Order: sequence, then C-alpha cells, then structure tokens
Amino acid sequence: MPVDHALLEKCRQFGSGTWSDAMDGFGIDGVISGISQRSGSGVFAGFALPVQARTGPLGSVPLEEFALSRMTSMVGSGQVLMIEMGGAEISTMGGIGAKAAALRGAEAVIIDGACRDIQDIRALGLWVASRFVTPRTGKRRAALASIGESATVGGVRVRVGDLVVGDETGIVVVPQSDILRVLAAAERIQMHDDRIEHDVASGVSLEQASGALKNSS
Repeated sequence: MPVDHALLEKCRQFGSGTWSDAMDGFGIDGVISGISQRSGSGVFAGFALPVQARTGPLGSVPLEEFALSRMTSMVGSGQVLMIEMGGAEISTMGGIGAKAAALRGAEAVIIDGACRDIQDIRALGLWVASRFVTPRTGKRRAALASIGESATVGGVRVRVGDLVVGDETGIVVVPQSDILRVLAAAERIQMHDDRIEHDVASGVSLEQASGALKNSS
C-alpha cells in the first residue's frame, strides 16, 4: 500500500502533547506508557507496522526463530516498527538491526522490551524508543511470532496503518480511522496555543491571553 508522505509531513508539524490533547476531544487514549526515547531527534510521524515476539529464558527458543532480518526487511519508508515483547528486558534490536531498518527508510522503532548497542543506534540517527536498554541478547531468548497483526505496545493496541507520532515528550498512536479528524483538531489546538503564546510574549498575562481568546471564540 502506498504511503501518504504528504499526510505524514502535516502530522510532523505537531508535537505529541498537541496530538494527545486532540485525541482527548474524541475520547481516544493513545498515549504510549513506560517507553523512553533512546536515539533520534525532533518529531517523527509514520504508519504502524506491528510486530509480536514471544520471549523466554536462554535456550528456550531456537536461534533461527529470532528472525530479526525478516522483521527489518518488512518495514518500509514512512513506517514505524511497533514491537510487542511483553516488557521483557531482552534486546530485540542492536546496531545491525537498526542499520537495516534505517536503510529501509523506517521512521522509527518502538520496542516494548529492550534494545542494545545504543551508541551505534544513536550514530545512525534512527528514532528508537524502548522500555529498557540492556546487553542481554534476544538470540535464543526471543522468537518472532507475527508481523502485521495487532500488537500491544506501551499499553496501547496498535494496528497496521495507525498513525504513530513521537518526540522528546512521548509517543502517541492515532487509530487509522481517526487520523483526519484528530489532525484537524490538532491544527485548531495549535492555532489556539500559538495565539496565546504570541500574546504572552507581547507582555499579556497568561490569564488575560487565555480569557481574551476564550471570549472571542
């Protein structure tokens, strides 16, 4: 399916806080919890490619089932790998995997588990977030269970084509069917906030600026 890069460019104009406010207006809770940015900069926006992995103790999974190469070969430009690992402190991506994803044009990689080789990932500039950073490998501990089926990442159910936006504040997921209406709300919220910020920068108190804008709307 072709990726709408023009839509993604519009989505990158708004930070995660604005997106969260916009989703609140529709009763959508899409804020990822407990997962922190490890590398990359600025705002990213992409369409979700969910991945599920099952994990266990060392030796519980055959080495060939790790299948990192299959996972990274499926991601494309404008997509975000959203990896469900059940919060296991086991790395599913290191420097080589991150390089493969970056070369495929991945917007970001979000892992409800761990990554490693963080210095190599940062050198790539790829936007990566994870619950943990650990040297513990996923080889013989983690197996690829599915690609493209819905997954739970940071407490949010993610499906193929959902919008994922992230920055230093956090990461949000907007259901595919709600993207356009939430984007329109984000635009209105940003215009509102920009007007208040302009007034405050001009010397108006925040209370006055907020009240004046409310009375004029």
